[in-house]
Amino acid sequence: MALRNILRESEPALRKRSRAVTDFNPRLHQLIDDMRETLLKAGGIGLAAPQVGVLRAVALILDVEREAESDDGRIVELINPEIVAESGEQSGPEGCLSVPSLYGIVKRPDTVKVRANDRSGGAFEFTGKNLTARAICHELDHLKGILFTDLVERFLTDEELEEMSRERERERGGGSKAEAEG
Repeated sequence: MALRNILRESEPALRKRSRAVTDFNPRLHQLIDDMRETLLKAGGIGLAAPQVGVLRAVALILDVEREAESDDGRIVELINPEIVAESGEQSGPEGCLSVPSLYGIVKRPDTVKVRANDRSGGAFEFTGKNLTARAICHELDHLKGILFTDLVERFLTDEELEEMSRERERERGGGSKAEAEG
């Protein structure tokens, strides 16, 4: 495994549509393993292949609802994902590993069901709720060349971010700077 560089918002690759994966081979497995290591090192909750310069329909999501001994055990690999159902609505803070230090309020579905392939090509469905649903939508947008900044209702100030962080710490005994980064 190797760490990959995360592209920044000015990189043209982030604005291009990803192509479907057709070969479920060792090169794909290496990409996924590298993305997994990169995501864990960066501390985000999602990472899409275009963010590491690969225009393929691959995304990793940290399922924050799943119980696991480590974040590595909570990562869901989505190849050729598509949302097949969504319900509800949430509006909340969002950030992105490709747009560091910028956060904004984005409206997303509260629950999404996605159909995808696993690394061997097998089909499966996965349902995410709350923050996991937000991360799925965020990463699938990356696969279409859309950044969260395109969808922001309003950007958050540093003071608002600090207050949100303090509120989360009081509620949960800890937390990250923004609800979703990927």
